[in-house]
Formats: sequence, C-alpha cells, structure tokens
Amino acid sequence: MALRDRLASLNPQRTVTVNGVSRPAVIVAENEVVVPVEPLPDTFYIEWGAAQFVTEPRGSRALLGMDCTISHHTFGTVESGVDRGRTLAELDMELSAICQPPKTAKQDFSQTPSVDSGTNVFWTMPQLGAVSGSLGAKQETLPAKSQSTRLERRAQLKVYFFSEGSSL
Repeated sequence: MALRDRLASLNPQRTVTVNGVSRPAVIVAENEVVVPVEPLPDTFYIEWGAAQFVTEPRGSRALLGMDCTISHHTFGTVESGVDRGRTLAELDMELSAICQPPKTAKQDFSQTPSVDSGTNVFWTMPQLGAVSGSLGAKQETLPAKSQSTRLERRAQLKVYFFSEGSSL
C-alpha cells in the first residue's frame, strides 16, 4: 500500500484498471480477486518469497525478512516502440523513487480503517536485474498495430518486519 500511495503522488497518470477499478499501477497478484492472464504493461508487479527469521524470537516478536521481486515491462508509448528503452528507464526511476525512504509504518489492513501496529516495515533498495525482452501478445492498451518486443526488468529487494502476537 505504501508503494501504491507513493506512486499515486509521484506520477498520478501511472494507473491501471483491474476488475473495472482504476488505481495506481502496483499489483500484488496474490491479493487480487482476478489477476490478468497477461501482465499489464507499465505496471509494477510485486511477488513475495518465504518469510525467514533474521533474529531469534524474543518473547512474542522476532525480526523476519522476505525476498521481494518487483517486475515491470513496457512496449513503449509509440507504435514503432522506439522509445521502449526510455520508457523502461522512467519505470526504473519511478521504482527507485517510490522505494525511498526505505520504510513505512506497519499497518493492519484486516480492519477498516487500517490500524498502525506500532512498528515499521523496512527494506533494502531494489537491485535492478538485466533488461530482457520477449514477444508479448497484442493488447488493446498498446499503440495501434504494436506487435513489438517488450522490454522487461526484475528488481530484487529484501523486506524486514517484526512479527506480531504470540503465534510464532
């Protein structure tokens, strides 16, 4: 939610429509009711790894870490796709910007409104992987007749947080 809110402030035009609702272009697939079969272009996708103990539990709390992958791709903004590199660089810069500062207050979203849990979630800065490309299916959101190769990037980071409660 923090990255989604930061993206909305940084670039209000970077939106995506999922299940008929327009919102900032950050998707955590495991949290979606319906996930688009083809990943949407110019959208940040967050995937989580397994939680691992960083410190031994003391009482009811332990510091945990999770691997996180944030991927994005683009076809560019023009039919010829000649601006794909520039557009991918814009996405990279936006990802770097929304990850700073590398922390946010931990919220309990199981209730409305959400409640501050009194601790922070913090993370390392994203490590950008190599640019790759693949042929993507033509989508209505792409420039007319665009069948170009998309440019993709995956970024890795580690997210840290304190466990809650006594259910360890």
